[in-house]
Amino acid sequence: MTHYSTEVRQKALTLLRGGSRNAEVARALKVPTGTVGYWKHRDRAARGECPGRGASTCPRCDGRDLDHAAYGYLLGLYLGDGHISHYSQHRVPNLMITCTASWPGLMDECEAAMRAVFPGNGVCRVRRTGCSNVKVYSRHLYCLFPQHGPGKKHERRIALEPWQQAIVAAHPWEFVRGLTHSDGCRVTNWTTRVVGGEPKRYEYPRYFFANKSDDIRQLYCEALDLVGVEWRICARGGNPFNVSVARKASVALMDAHVGPKY
Repeated sequence: MTHYSTEVRQKALTLLRGGSRNAEVARALKVPTGTVGYWKHRDRAARGECPGRGASTCPRCDGRDLDHAAYGYLLGLYLGDGHISHYSQHRVPNLMITCTASWPGLMDECEAAMRAVFPGNGVCRVRRTGCSNVKVYSRHLYCLFPQHGPGKKHERRIALEPWQQAIVAAHPWEFVRGLTHSDGCRVTNWTTRVVGGEPKRYEYPRYFFANKSDDIRQLYCEALDLVGVEWRICARGGNPFNVSVARKASVALMDAHVGPKY
């Protein structure tokens, strides 16, 4: 995790208080946009200017309770298939998770996690061809997802904050489920063996997780280590983008706690 000096943070707050936008400050000081957003919300909360209706709205800004299990799952979904957008026509940014129409159960779980993490915010589904975008709007998305930043995730560094690491350590299976439900799958592989002089086909289940980000794959593998799942990197076409879980005992653990998408 990158640590910024008090001087850099104070320069950012001075610019923000002067009316500069988060993205402008981030570019000027070479700091991730999510970090700038976090500093801004912390500063506004300290001065009693945190947005909302007077009630606690953000676990990071004002100490509202956070459903850690639901957050671990949603964090996994975000790192896989999610992104945060802030269009000019909307007053607040939105977190969007894209779910294929083939897995309505995944959409339900995603929506439930969003409602648990953001109990006072609206959640909606936007239908697209073959999929739906599950969305939640909140001024505090940058606080809860500081990994947000310009560009694609696999083209920038992705690291968890200490408070996020603590949540993943306490709820590793939820984090694994979120990542698997976003960029993973359960498949049936097959092979042949010669038995009694005759070839015989064998089938066996296997889990794959594919992501171009070295950092996100590392986070996935570290979480698998926490729950005792054996894994290996499966390089296809020379690209080490796939994490494979094929050992029988490990597949059984994944079936018990993750299971196929539905």
